[in-house]
Amino acid sequence: MNPRTTISLAAALAALLAAGAATAQNKTLYIGMNGGTMEKTYTQYVFPEFEKQTGAKVVVVPGTSSDILAKAQANKDKPQMHVMFLDDGIMYRAIGMGLCEKQRPSAALDALYPAARFKGDMASGVSLGMTGLAYNKKMFTEKGWAAPTSWMDLADAKYKGKVVFQSMPSSSFGLHGFLMFNRIQGGNDKNVDPGFNAWDKTIGPNVLEYIPSSAKLSEMVQTGEAAIFPLTPTAVAALKEKGIPVEYAQPKEGSVVLTVGQCVIANNSEPELAQKLAEFLLSPQAQAAALQYGSQLPTNPKTPASGDASALVAKINDWMKNAVTIDWDSINANRPAWNARWNKTIEK
Repeated sequence: MNPRTTISLAAALAALLAAGAATAQNKTLYIGMNGGTMEKTYTQYVFPEFEKQTGAKVVVVPGTSSDILAKAQANKDKPQMHVMFLDDGIMYRAIGMGLCEKQRPSAALDALYPAARFKGDMASGVSLGMTGLAYNKKMFTEKGWAAPTSWMDLADAKYKGKVVFQSMPSSSFGLHGFLMFNRIQGGNDKNVDPGFNAWDKTIGPNVLEYIPSSAKLSEMVQTGEAAIFPLTPTAVAALKEKGIPVEYAQPKEGSVVLTVGQCVIANNSEPELAQKLAEFLLSPQAQAAALQYGSQLPTNPKTPASGDASALVAKINDWMKNAVTIDWDSINANRPAWNARWNKTIEK
C-alpha cells in the first residue's frame, strides 16, 4: 500500500469517527414531566451531567401526569417522547396500557426502596413522597391547639368549617386521605362503603371547601380559612419556602406512599439511550442534585444529603416505617365508579 493510499484511508476513518460522534452529539431525548419546580430542577441541575456524559440533549415536555399519559397514548405507535414521569397511580395505568418497557437491571435499580420498584420493573420511582396531614401553624399556635396526630383529627369538632379537602376525583391527596379514613372505618382498597357511609357523620360537616388541587391552599392558609388538610412533606416544604406558616404531621395510622415514577416508553426511537437516562436518574448523583435544588426526596437510600436536606431525609426514613402502599390495580379498576359516587354523595 502506497503512502497516499494510507493517508486516504486514515482520513476516511477519521471522518467516519467524527460523523459518528456528531450523530451521538445530535441525539435528543424527550421526557414528559410536571412543569414548574420539577422541570426547573431537572433541566438546570440534573440533566446537564447526563448530557455531559453522553453528548445527548434532554428536552422536557411539561404537563400534568394526566396530560403526559394522554400524549403517550395518542402516539403509542410512534412515540414522540422517550421517558415519562407520572404519579404512581397513573403510572400503573400506563403500564396496563402497554406504554412502558421493562427497565434493565442496574445497581441503582437494586438499591431503591422496595416501595419505589414497580411490579416487574416496568417503572421505577425517582422521587418519594407520602400524603399525611398538614396544618396552619399560625392558627394552631394562636388557638393553643396541639399538632394533629391522626386522620380522625379531621373529624374533630374544633375544626368545623376549617378543614380543606382535595376532591378525590381530581387529586391524589384527596384520594389518599379518603382511603385512609375508609380503612379506619373498616374498609379496604376494594371496599369503600364504610368510608362513604361514615363521611357525612364525621369529616364531612367540618369541610369548608373541596378543592380540585392544592394550588389554592397557600391563599386559604394566609386568610385563616384553612386549618388542616391532606398534603405531603415536599409540598409543605415548598409552601414554607414561600413564607406560608404550615407544618407536616405524620398520622399514627400511617401516611400513604406517593411515588413519582419514571418509565422508558415502549417502542421509542432511542431505546438504549432512554434506558441509560432512566438508570442515571436513579443514581445517588442525580438524586442528590434533585434533593438539593428541588427538594425531591430520593428513592435511592444511598443518596448523599447534608444540612436541612439530611434532616428531612432522616424524617422521611422514620415516616416510611408506617407508611402505607395502596392497591393501585384495584383502585384504578374501581375509581370511575368511586368518582361518580363522590360527586353524587359528597360534593353534592
